[in-house]
Amino acid sequence: MTKSQLIANLAARHTQLVAKDAELAVKMILDAMAQSLADGHRIEIRGFGSFALNYRPPRVGRNPKSGERVHVPAKHVPHFKAGKELRERVDVSGA
Repeated sequence: MTKSQLIANLAARHTQLVAKDAELAVKMILDAMAQSLADGHRIEIRGFGSFALNYRPPRVGRNPKSGERVHVPAKHVPHFKAGKELRERVDVSGA
């Protein structure tokens, strides 16, 4: 599902919401989540999952085109871990 599909689905499900209001709500939530991660905080949404930052140390990589060795700096990357309820809902083989 894309961001625009999420906005359309939210506006269709809640008729009192105008599409502009649904778009603003989704944008505000995503911006707040991104800012929270950027500040180094962890996000937990019960029944859905949690978002955290994983540290990746510096390393020496390789340019696949030229084969040249390239220094890759250290960085933090977002990581999502699904919650138990989400894992159970997605596991259709158990149904």
